[in-house]
Amino acid sequence: MGGGGSGGEVQKREADSKVALSRLSVMEPAYWEGLAEAGATSIACEGGGISEPAAIPGSRIEAFLEAPVFGVPAAEKRALLDSELAALTAHHRANCPDYAAILATIGHLAPADTASAPFLPVSLFKLHDLLSVPRAAVFKTMTSSGTTGQAPSRIFLDAPTAALQTRVLARIMADFIGTKRLPMLVIDHPSVVKDRRSFSARGAGILGMMTFGRAHHFALADETMAIDWEALDAFAEANQGQPILAFGFTFMVWKHFLEPLARAGRRLPFADAILVQSGGWKKLEAEAVSNERFRAVALERAGFARVHNFYGMVEQTGSVFVECEAGRLHAPLFADVRIRDSRT
Repeated sequence: MGGGGSGGEVQKREADSKVALSRLSVMEPAYWEGLAEAGATSIACEGGGISEPAAIPGSRIEAFLEAPVFGVPAAEKRALLDSELAALTAHHRANCPDYAAILATIGHLAPADTASAPFLPVSLFKLHDLLSVPRAAVFKTMTSSGTTGQAPSRIFLDAPTAALQTRVLARIMADFIGTKRLPMLVIDHPSVVKDRRSFSARGAGILGMMTFGRAHHFALADETMAIDWEALDAFAEANQGQPILAFGFTFMVWKHFLEPLARAGRRLPFADAILVQSGGWKKLEAEAVSNERFRAVALERAGFARVHNFYGMVEQTGSVFVECEAGRLHAPLFADVRIRDSRT
C-alpha cells in the first residue's frame, strides 16, 4: 500500500504487515516448495493496482498495447513479460508492505525472467488486503465467486489499473468477435451490476463484456433466474435475422436460458450470432453436457453460430484465455502459462 494516510492507518498497515510476516515465517519450507500443489498462480500483487502506467520504473506497458495480441514470436513475448514482471515486482515490493514481507520470507530476489517471478497461492487474496495504493485511491473492489463456505478473494483497483484492464480485454476480444459493436443480450439479470464500486467476479465479467455491445438487454428478470420473456421477445423482434452478441456464464446459459427455450419450444430468430461464455464446465459435466452438445443446442435454439468460451480469474482481470473455433484456449500477449510442477 503506497502513499499517505492518517497515523492510525499507517499503524494498522504496519501491524498488518507484521502479522503477515509472522504467519509466513512459521510456515515450513515445504509450503513454499509446494505452492503449485496449493493452487498457485504467477501474479505479483497485481490486484493492488498501479498509480500510473508511466510511474513504474522500467515498465513497458505501452509496448504491450501496441504489439499484436497473438502471433508475437515467443522470444519477443518472453522479453516483454520478463521486463514487465520485474518492474511490477519491484513496484509492489516498494508499495505493498505485506507483499514485501512475503518476498522477504521466501528470500526472493529481483526476477530475472518469468520462470523466477514469484508466484503466490490465491488464498493470500482471501486472507489479506494486498494494496499498492492508498485506500483513498481504490476505484473498485472486486471479489471472486469463491467456493461455498470459503472467503472470496478481494482485489483492489485504482482507476488507471481498471482502465488498463479494459484496454487489454478489448484488444484480446477484438481478435475473436471483431470491433463492431453489436446489439447485446446479457444472459443474467440487471441486479448483478447495480453496485458500480463493489463487484463480484460475475458482475465484473458482465460489465467488462458489456463494453463490446450496444442496446443491451438482460435475458433474465431477477434473482429467480426466470427468463424475462417480454424483454427477450422485444430484443428478438428488433434484431430478427441480424447478428447479435450475447454473454453469460456457462452453467447459467444452459440451465436458465437454453434449457427453458427448449422446454418452451422456442427458437430465437438471430443469424450468425456470437455467444461468449465463461465459468467452467464442472456442473455441466455432472449433467453429461459436453462442449459439442452445448454448441449444438446454442445454434439450434438461438442461432449462435460462433461460441467462444474463455477462462479468466478475478486476480488477473483483463488477461483472459479465449477458446478458438478448434476448441483450444489461447494465451494472449499479456499473459502466459508456466508449469511449476508437471505432476499437478
